[in-house]
Amino acid sequence: MRLLLFNLATDIDDPALGFTARWIVALAKRVERIYVITMRQGHVAAMPDNVWLYSVGKEKGYSEPRRLVEFYQRLLAILRHDRIDMCFSHMAQIFTVLGAPILKCKGIPLVTWYAHPSLPWTVKLAHHLSDRMVTSVATAYPYKHEKLTVVGQGIDVDLFTALAAPPAELPTILCVGRLSPVKDHLTLLKAAALLRERWKKPFHVVIVGGAASSADAAYVQSLHTHVQRLSLQDVVRFQPPAPLTHLPWWYQHCTMHVNLTPTGFGDKVAWEAMACARPCLVANEGFRETLGQYTGSLLFRYGDAADLAQHLVALLALSPTERAAMGDYLRERVVDLHSLDRLARRLVEVFAEIQEGRCGVL
Repeated sequence: MRLLLFNLATDIDDPALGFTARWIVALAKRVERIYVITMRQGHVAAMPDNVWLYSVGKEKGYSEPRRLVEFYQRLLAILRHDRIDMCFSHMAQIFTVLGAPILKCKGIPLVTWYAHPSLPWTVKLAHHLSDRMVTSVATAYPYKHEKLTVVGQGIDVDLFTALAAPPAELPTILCVGRLSPVKDHLTLLKAAALLRERWKKPFHVVIVGGAASSADAAYVQSLHTHVQRLSLQDVVRFQPPAPLTHLPWWYQHCTMHVNLTPTGFGDKVAWEAMACARPCLVANEGFRETLGQYTGSLLFRYGDAADLAQHLVALLALSPTERAAMGDYLRERVVDLHSLDRLARRLVEVFAEIQEGRCGVL
């Protein structure tokens, strides 16, 4: 199979999208060749010999009209050079919309990945232009489900792996992810204040991440202000965003991880923490399948600091052995449901199903 792949960012150092480079490598093991058109290219290290990478130049500061021209030049050059069997668009619905008319004229099927609660017009149009939509969990796709296939998140479980339990003398509650209002860090700060009153023992809260845009700068400042107001200066520490390859260390050295985004997101950091065999508290109903038998212990009410604090107290009250058993179970669930190898296999299966369906129609 010869695959065309649309990507927003191909950069292993990107805190949010660095994982996509590993997706490309995993897919390259299962197809003949891949042509990648990416909005922005950064550090990608060595790609397999059957991968060709083309950027439309956002990293060079190209304007939107210039990037539009670059996109069509790259796309048409690839289609002139080789016979493409399938196109996969990852969180790049604008590329889906731009490329679909040409791909349809060429008879090339189109599959689009989308996992986010927002529903701009580009997603609706991409849905109608695509042969299939794919996503991590059903709750992460906000539009019609008649074209939807759930394929899992694609966590590299060889990178995100388990180590021995961290030292028990000072519990560390970790929260990884960009600093943005939708991530609801304020609930974690309020819960930390309640936990200090109820737990009566030392602990740390470490927040790893940064503002994704200038619009989030005021939100970041408000978090620091709330730390002062709640007198949490000795409890809460902020750390800058970490590249993908550095994240396992943070997960492996925490006692537990907290993800505060609401249902509708497919927030991969929660699965990364679980892959590192750490308990992960979540407010997102989409994680129920992964949490399995520990759903009651790890799912708290979104935006409810008191409920989160109660869950934190219960987890801290467990023995290290009990938390380790919980972590081992969660890692097994991630391996079974959301590993990168499984995702690559499922995507190729979806591609093959679409091709077979078209052959059947013909």
